Amino acid sequence: QVQLVESGGGLVQAGGSLRLSCAASGRTFSTDTMAWFRQAPGKERDFVAVISWIIGNTYNADSVKGRFTISRDNAKNTLYLQMNSLKPEDTAVYYCAARPGYVGYYYRPSSYDYWGQGTQVTVSS
Repeated sequence: QVQLVESGGGLVQAGGSLRLSCAASGRTFSTDTMAWFRQAPGKERDFVAVISWIIGNTYNADSVKGRFTISRDNAKNTLYLQMNSLKPEDTAVYYCAARPGYVGYYYRPSSYDYWGQGTQVTVSS
């Protein structure tokens, strides 16, 4: 059974940091494109960051550039999101997602086959 399990969310003050993890199991994800999305109450699920399976190329949404860093450890089948300088508007449920191989429309939730259950991040002002 394929599973993605996020962890590391919580409550943090503005300006603080959190590191999210996404542990993958059930298959090898080393050749997958993996990404983070987030969804605030009453809003759509938004793209945050993506990392390719080859070379490890990354791309971040404009709203998190310079503050968030996506990375992966293929040996551990784990995806990470280091979040620094957090703002109240970063408050959301954060989801990891995966799809084998190349993903053209990496910013679209519909492009991904596998999803975690989400982890809540709350940033207080």
